Amino acid sequence: MSSQTEGSVSQVVTKIAEDHCHLEGPLLPILHAIQEQFGFVPQDAEPVLAQVLNLTRAEIHGVVSFYHDFRRAPAGRHVLKICRAEACQSMGAEANARRLLDKLGLKWGETTPDGRITVEAIYCLGLCATAPSALLDGEPVGRLDAGTLESLAMDAA
Repeated sequence: MSSQTEGSVSQVVTKIAEDHCHLEGPLLPILHAIQEQFGFVPQDAEPVLAQVLNLTRAEIHGVVSFYHDFRRAPAGRHVLKICRAEACQSMGAEANARRLLDKLGLKWGETTPDGRITVEAIYCLGLCATAPSALLDGEPVGRLDAGTLESLAMDAA
């Protein structure tokens, strides 16, 4: 990031942090607000949050890296979260996902080069009765086979 961009990130992050500091345990709400603002949690946000919240950079980094919902880079225009929990695995989710990832040339958490879709793992959607399942842009989709999963991803535009 350029120094001008870094300055604006710092200013926005400081404002978000100050707006949430009154909460008990404000770090997670602050991180969610930052991700909502930028589409991801910029690495430049960590030292700012450490300063504002009187935490170490390691503590901030630990929280960001621990939770799968926080991104380090912008997601694609569409986000496909494929369930990898036991019920979905028992119904073929892993093979379906592997086929899709191979077709797209992606690993878990990556975005297509055109920025169209990001494929992420999620561990239990609570849709076991409709396994295998996924979320496309937050909307649940169940009873997926390899073909319907592929169509879902390819039709996302």
